[in-house]
Amino acid sequence: MILLFVSILVVCVFTFLSIAVFTASRRKEREAYYKGESMRRIAETQGNAAASILDVMREEERQRERRRREGMKIGGLINIAVGVGLTIFLYSLGGKESPYLCGLIPGLIGVAMLVYVLKLAPTAE
Repeated sequence: MILLFVSILVVCVFTFLSIAVFTASRRKEREAYYKGESMRRIAETQGNAAASILDVMREEERQRERRRREGMKIGGLINIAVGVGLTIFLYSLGGKESPYLCGLIPGLIGVAMLVYVLKLAPTAE
């Protein structure tokens, strides 16, 4: 009975993953197509309209980069919080004999993410 449940679960998960990957790739393909069409039309346009459209596209790219950086900041903070929580939890289970320092792994990953975003990442400004 449990084997049947596990096999059905595996089939459902992989079916979902294949559909999700397919739809994501189709979306990216459509976005690339529309962006290419926009660039072609911009190249055909003359005057100030092309410059204003290019400014809008640059602003969209800056916003996309800003969202990515903010996502990395949040991810770093979450990793630090998970590391601190895991350290406290493991220490409370067994004191000095427990592997409580394993909580440093996600915490240090979070610190590395924050250091990269705040100090090392190239900025658009």
